[in-house]
Amino acid sequence: MLLKRILTALVLASLIALAVFTLPMEYFSLVIGLITLIAAWEWSTLAGLTSMVKRILFLLALILPMLGIQFWTQILELVAQTLDWPDVRDYSGILEWLVIPPVLFWMLVMILIRYTPAGVLNLQPKTRYKVLIGLFVLFSAWMFLSRLRAFYGPEMTMYFLILIWVADISAYFAGKKWGSTKLAPEISPGKTVAGMYGALTVGFVWAAIFIGYYGYRDGFVWLRIFDFLLLSVLTVLISIYGDLFISVVKRQRGVKDSGTLLPGHGGILDRTDSLIAAIPFFYAGIVLIGLDS
Repeated sequence: MLLKRILTALVLASLIALAVFTLPMEYFSLVIGLITLIAAWEWSTLAGLTSMVKRILFLLALILPMLGIQFWTQILELVAQTLDWPDVRDYSGILEWLVIPPVLFWMLVMILIRYTPAGVLNLQPKTRYKVLIGLFVLFSAWMFLSRLRAFYGPEMTMYFLILIWVADISAYFAGKKWGSTKLAPEISPGKTVAGMYGALTVGFVWAAIFIGYYGYRDGFVWLRIFDFLLLSVLTVLISIYGDLFISVVKRQRGVKDSGTLLPGHGGILDRTDSLIAAIPFFYAGIVLIGLDS
């Protein structure tokens, strides 16, 4: 099983790296969008949607705002010309503010799981609320991963992806080696405090390595170095609780994996749960730090 997991992970990582560095922005967003729709299909099962019609409508409810974001500039231009309102073009940057709700959501999730894991697990939200949460978190993940690639380039995008991957791997092996105290045993018996600290430590190291290259090339100042290191560690922390959040949803549904698409890994949600939570937080941090796009 471990060998199968490693081989699948290597193939996926290679394909994603190829997409990050070679695809034009529009095609990259399309590929990420397709992956997001597969994750949405899995979420519809976890949310309790059993009707095929309802599951398709769920996908359409995700596709429509994605198209709106993808063609936002063209939409503003059409409004400007149709209504003779040239100033509406100035609203193109309003999309940046949409990062605030998912950041607050994932911070709240982290706090609740950290302090009341049993309470979170015992929550029984109605199907419609699970559907809305799925739309919200999946749309946010697609949007801000796409914008990270568009405005901050393939290198920063790949840095973020590797940050999440190495944190996940480090948590697994650190937990196996030193894990005795469970992080949230009610939700995920395999997660340990040692695994969390292992992920945070390796995330910090990866950030320092990246700064060694990126900072030398683009002139990181000391304050930005500190900010970037802190952002990377906090991003890893958020990603861990994103993983736990999806575990909560799976436990409430009574399943081990979100799907069977990936050999040795389960479904798309099983592999992207950490990333879904982390990307809005990381993107917001990059904007606040003020790195040049």
